[in-house]
Amino acid sequence: MVSNTLAVLAGLLGLVVGSFLNVVVYRVPRGESIVSPPSHCPRCGSLVRARHNVPVVGWVLLRGRCADCRLPISVRYPLVELVTGLLFAAVALRFGGTAALPAYLWFAGVGVALVLIDLDVRRLPNVIVAPSYPILLALLVGAAAWDHDWRALIRAVIGGAVLFGFYLLLVVAYPAGMGWGDVKLSGLVGGVLAYLSWQALLVGAFAAFVLGAAVGLVAMGIGRGGRKTALPFGPFMIAGVLLAVFAAGPLSAWYEALLV
Repeated sequence: MVSNTLAVLAGLLGLVVGSFLNVVVYRVPRGESIVSPPSHCPRCGSLVRARHNVPVVGWVLLRGRCADCRLPISVRYPLVELVTGLLFAAVALRFGGTAALPAYLWFAGVGVALVLIDLDVRRLPNVIVAPSYPILLALLVGAAAWDHDWRALIRAVIGGAVLFGFYLLLVVAYPAGMGWGDVKLSGLVGGVLAYLSWQALLVGAFAAFVLGAAVGLVAMGIGRGGRKTALPFGPFMIAGVLLAVFAAGPLSAWYEALLV
């Protein structure tokens, strides 16, 4: 019962965070402030009314259009809110009331923003990635102290450094195949995965490349790309983390079966 209640509360928090992430995804690539001016229509400039700022519900009440000029509002906005809410609820069910929950909720929120921005503009902004290093480190230090599990923290630091070094070697060896934004993100990915286990680190890191290759093959198969078509890799890195967080054990067994 406690876990279900926590999941509901986390889901509600995720809806609110998702609404804020819509602002982040739109404004950060444009170099705009995420706090000023308040949310407004990009065409007529009218401020969004408080009742229309309620996640998902606001879009439904407006029937997907601006209340003043009737400019269509993309369905992506409520979808981002809904997906973030569901993701937060799933993370809460996975970690329960453990001390590590805040760290993984933070990564989930940052992950949603980075996936969308990378898909939109092929960038992983430093203004999001860089502050996440000290924030996640502080959250994981707090979790390790609460649980008296300093091995997990040491593992996270080593895992983050190792995966960062691996991506750095990749971008130096083949600059066309990997971006510097991916390198900077890799330290976060390695840290949150290794905090769970070495198994999670291996599964999550490998999954990113498997997913990237699979999507690349599908794109070529349907004529939407070629062998030299560059795909944003950040979404695959985030997806790899989520797969490892929720299914590291089964995926590890599957990897071993493939190798055998």
